[in-house]
Amino acid sequence: MAEKKKNSFVGNVLMLMFSQILIKILGLVYRLAITNAKGFGDQGNGYYSAGYQVYAVLLIISSQGIPGAVSKLVSNKVANKKYNEAHRIFKVSLLVFAIIGLIASLLLFFTSDFIASKILNVPDVKYVLWVLSPAIFFVCVSAVIRGYFAGLGTMKTSSISQALEQFFNCVFTVTFVYSLIGEEPYIMAAGGTLATTIAILISFTYLLFFYKNNIKKYTEKSNEIVDKSKESTKKLAKLIIMTAIPLTVGSVISIITSFIDTVTVSNLIQIAYEGIIESKELLEKEAMRLTGILSKVDTLVNLPIAVNLSFYSALIPEITSSIAKKDLNSASKKISFSIITSLLIVVPCAVGFIFLADPILNMLYPNASDGAGILQISAFTMIFVAISHTLQGSLFGLGKMYTPACALLIGSAVKIILNLILIRNPNINIYGAVISSFVCQLIVFIIIYRILKKSIDFKINIKNGVIKPIFSGLIMGIIIMMLYKLFINVFGNSITTIICILIGAVVYLFMIFLLKTLSKDEIYSFPKGYKIYNMLVKLKLYKD
Repeated sequence: MAEKKKNSFVGNVLMLMFSQILIKILGLVYRLAITNAKGFGDQGNGYYSAGYQVYAVLLIISSQGIPGAVSKLVSNKVANKKYNEAHRIFKVSLLVFAIIGLIASLLLFFTSDFIASKILNVPDVKYVLWVLSPAIFFVCVSAVIRGYFAGLGTMKTSSISQALEQFFNCVFTVTFVYSLIGEEPYIMAAGGTLATTIAILISFTYLLFFYKNNIKKYTEKSNEIVDKSKESTKKLAKLIIMTAIPLTVGSVISIITSFIDTVTVSNLIQIAYEGIIESKELLEKEAMRLTGILSKVDTLVNLPIAVNLSFYSALIPEITSSIAKKDLNSASKKISFSIITSLLIVVPCAVGFIFLADPILNMLYPNASDGAGILQISAFTMIFVAISHTLQGSLFGLGKMYTPACALLIGSAVKIILNLILIRNPNINIYGAVISSFVCQLIVFIIIYRILKKSIDFKINIKNGVIKPIFSGLIMGIIIMMLYKLFINVFGNSITTIICILIGAVVYLFMIFLLKTLSKDEIYSFPKGYKIYNMLVKLKLYKD
C-alpha cells in the first residue's frame, strides 16, 4: 500500500510536470512568434506584458492558489472517507469564488483606463486590460473544479484543462497578432490577450463537461449526513476564504517580482531617461521596449519553474493527507524527495542560461535579441524561486498557511525599495529590476526554509542533493561553452546552440549517475525505476 501511494504521488507529479512543460513550451512558441512579428518586437512585447502579468497572476491563482485551498480542504475530508462533506466544500467554494471572480472582472474592466494612465503611466495599455477582464471570472470558477479533483487524488483534470487552454491560447494569439500586422503595437497586443480570454473560456467548458461526467462516482461513495444550514454555509465559506487567502497570496511567489516590475518599471524608466529622451511619446516607447526585454526573459526562466510547480501542486494534498493520518515520516520523505528533485531539475537549466545566454536569445529572438545580461542574473534567481515553491507547498500541507505570504511580503517590500533606488539610475536602468528580484527571492527562500525546518524534521543530503548537482552543472556548462566556441563558425549560432543544449543534457545526466547522486531507492520511486536502475547497472554506473 505504501509503495502504491508513493507511485501515486510520483505519478501525479509527472502528470503535472508533463502538463506544465507542454504549457510553457506552447507559451514560448507563441511568445517567440509574436515577438518576431513585423511591427511587434520588444515594444509590442512590452504592451502585451503589461496585460500578460495580469494573466500570469490569474494563471498562478488558478493553478496553485484557489485549487490549493480547495484541494487541501477536500483531501482532509477524503482521507477520512467523508466524500459528501468534500462535495459540500466544493459547492460552497464554487459559489464563493464565482462571486469574487465576477466582482474582480467588473472591477478590472471599469478601472482599466485608470490603471493604464495613472499606475502604469502608459494609457494605451488599457486596450490590453479591457479584453482580458472577462477571463478572471472563468479562471476563478475553473480553479475550484481543478482543486476539487486534485483533493480527490487525481491531477488529470488540472493537467488536461491547462494544456488545452494553453494550446488554444497559442493558436489564437499567433493568429490574432499576425492578422493585425500593420496596426499599432498596442492594438496587436490587445489582439493577443483577447486570444487568452477565449482560450480560458474553452478550458472552462471542458472542465464543466468533465465534472458532469465524473462526479457521480465520487459522491456515491458515502452516505453521511451533511449540515446544509445557512449558519453552516457561512462558517464553511469563511473557512474556505481564510484558507484561500494565504495560499493565493503565497502562490504568486514565482511572478510577484514580474508583477511589481510591471507596475514600477514603466514609471521609473521614464524618470531615469527624463531629460535624456525629450519626447513623452518616445519615453513611453523606451519604457515598453525595456519592459518587453524583461518579459521575454521571464518567459524563458518560467519554463523550468513551471516544471517544478508540479511538486507544489502535488505536495499540498499529499502532505495534508499524511498529517491527517498522523504519518509524519511519510510527509518528511515527500518533502526531502521533492526538494532534491527540484534542484536536479533547475540547476542545469540555470547553468545553461548563464553560459549560453546570448546564443539562446539570438536563436529564439533574431529580430529582438537584447537581454543576455538580464537572462544570466535571472537564472540565479530562478533557483531560489523553484526551491521556494517546493518548500511553500510543504508548509501549506503542514497547515502553516501564512508563513509564505509573510515571507513574500517582506521580500516584495525590499524589491520595491530597490526598484525605486536602482531603476531610476540611467546607468543601471532595467538591470535594477533583475537585481532586486534576486534579493527578494533570496529573502523569501531563507525565511521559508528556516520555518519549515523548525516545523518538521526533514533531512537533505547536502552532498548528494546540493553539491553534486551544482558540480555536474558546472562541468556541463564548461563543456557546452567549449563546444559552442568550437562549432559556431562551422554550423552557425542556431544549430550550434541546439547541439550544445542536447549534449549538455546528456553530460549532466551522465554526471548525475556517475556521481551516484540518486540512491537506489530514489531511482526506484520513479515510474519504470527498476528498468532505469538495471540499465545503469549494465552501464556499470551502479552496482547491483
